[in-house]
Amino acid sequence: MSLATAGAALWLAVGGVFAAAPQAAAATGGCAGDLVRTLPLPDAEVRVYKSRTQVCAVTVALHPGERRYLAVSVQPRGGVPVGDAGQFTRYAGPVTVGAISRCVYVKGAVAAGSVESGWILC
Repeated sequence: MSLATAGAALWLAVGGVFAAAPQAAAATGGCAGDLVRTLPLPDAEVRVYKSRTQVCAVTVALHPGERRYLAVSVQPRGGVPVGDAGQFTRYAGPVTVGAISRCVYVKGAVAAGSVESGWILC
């Protein structure tokens, strides 16, 4: 194997690793961690992810394409809520808060309704 062939193989291997990252981020709406809760909405759902130190939430349209009102917020117990809302085609968020040993309150909305989790992940 020549040096040029080895270099090309390395570029292909590295390029494949970086090419996979956007697909993974799109599947989770940009949140890191494990999916721990799904809150149903009419034509959407709120997905809650937890890593070791953070909780992240995103409201995802089940039928993306048309612009509609979507909202999501996460509030750690004893903290202020962090949110995202507006006219979106795919999802609102992600919103992330630090949540080491803290409960969180998650809210989500779509034009046709809203959902609240209550205090979870305590």
